[in-house]
Amino acid sequence: MTTELNRVAGLSALAAGGVWDLVIIGGGATGLGTALDAAARGYRTLLLEGHDFAKGTSSRATKLVHGGVRYLAQGNLHLVRHALHERGRLLANAPQVTRRQGFVVPCYRWWDMAFYGAGLFAYDLLAGRLGLGRSRLLSRAEVMRRLPTVKTDGLVGGIHYYDGQFDDSRLAITIAASAADHGATLLNYVRVTGLLKQDGRIAGVTARDMETGTDYSIQAKSVVNAAGIFMDEIRHMDRPDLAEGLSLSQGIHLVLDAGFLASDDAILIPKTADGRVLFVLPWLGRTVIGTTDTPIDSASLEPHAQESEIAFLLDHAAHYLTRAPSRSDVLSVFTGIRPLVKVKGASGTSAVPRDHVLMVSDSGLVTITGGKWTTYREMAEQTVDAAARVGDLSPVPCPTAGLHLHGWVPYRDPTDPLAAYGADAPAVRAVLAEQPGWDTPLHPNLPYVRGEAAYAARHLMARTVEDVLSRRTRSLLLDAMAAAEAAPVVAAILGAELGRDDIWIEREVASFRALASASVV
Repeated sequence: MTTELNRVAGLSALAAGGVWDLVIIGGGATGLGTALDAAARGYRTLLLEGHDFAKGTSSRATKLVHGGVRYLAQGNLHLVRHALHERGRLLANAPQVTRRQGFVVPCYRWWDMAFYGAGLFAYDLLAGRLGLGRSRLLSRAEVMRRLPTVKTDGLVGGIHYYDGQFDDSRLAITIAASAADHGATLLNYVRVTGLLKQDGRIAGVTARDMETGTDYSIQAKSVVNAAGIFMDEIRHMDRPDLAEGLSLSQGIHLVLDAGFLASDDAILIPKTADGRVLFVLPWLGRTVIGTTDTPIDSASLEPHAQESEIAFLLDHAAHYLTRAPSRSDVLSVFTGIRPLVKVKGASGTSAVPRDHVLMVSDSGLVTITGGKWTTYREMAEQTVDAAARVGDLSPVPCPTAGLHLHGWVPYRDPTDPLAAYGADAPAVRAVLAEQPGWDTPLHPNLPYVRGEAAYAARHLMARTVEDVLSRRTRSLLLDAMAAAEAAPVVAAILGAELGRDDIWIEREVASFRALASASVV
């Protein structure tokens, strides 16, 4: 079945009116997961996203499906156990966009071998039957073989273990397509502007199509606030007097060429100067280093890396890699903001728990926030349970624990450049064959071809050059300057597919190039 995310059909369903069982505000990981869960239970479901799907934090993760080694060290066994079980489910339900990833913890003191080894063995035990493979101790020689670019002075050995890796925005689109397969209506660039109430209870939302300016009044039995870092904006529509509920933190990642790691294994640096875990990861033919944990005052759709954060990652990478990266080696930097729920007495955002929080207001607004990509399915299950109670919907058991996501294939071929499309890959190839040159690269330094922009417009609801180069492909993250050079080609294809004029094309190129220039250091 080919992905069919159709904005025209979605707007028609919106204009037709009627009462929705659930309206979900926010098209990030949690909102999309909630839409899939609700639709799979048979509820009439509408999701509205004011920008693009996974525009914010959900496309800027560390690319790991994991239980959280750091949370294990903090003693949060409940969070780790649930996350590890969800990790196993996600890898089974979406092998086209996930994979098992090996990690090495290099140790420079003998007692680190025992300490971290014991912790990772406990990590395996908590995963139970959903584990990905057993951890084991490595000799110094084995670490050097697995990590040819790691510093060897003082190296005594290491620990090898497994976690999961994924492409976050590709998973977001896969979940959106899965929700559509089950009957959900999903719309990007439709912004919720207010909440409707009847006798003091939430009865729906008002929304505006950001492309046409058309306003809608939408009736709903239950409304879910899954707006992520902007969740307080929606809560204030319900109750303007509410205190801010989030403590925001940003994390940055630096993208380098593959040669800095030169390994299929990732590196886990278990403790940095500020107490964080640091990763050096192979991802889509690049090396990714992250992340930081910097408190910030306000949410932004386009957060910027701070100079101190860039220096922090470069300095720590230099401690562990034989080839110390410099600013000129950075191909791209991307920054995500964590929506952490405020906790009294927590000193700094690193002390704030990463678990999710579900709230239901007196008027019936269901708000879900916190958590992480790995546990999106569990968060969605609990959210739909709550929304069904609020909306007095007929109770239906959650069906998603073993639900294969759209495009599911039993095995991902790592040599296939279209593997992330899963079962939709033949449909993508058919589009590539339509026009001469559509099977040629967008840019020599990018692993994507021109016809993927047309496919994204037709089937993946891409509306802008940024949608294509940042999220339908990961061009912006892999090489910001190469993506900027590819922008005119993408804009021309999108313009033809969407019926846009030359002025729109020029504006899109300029807008994307400004964004790309902010993604380099």
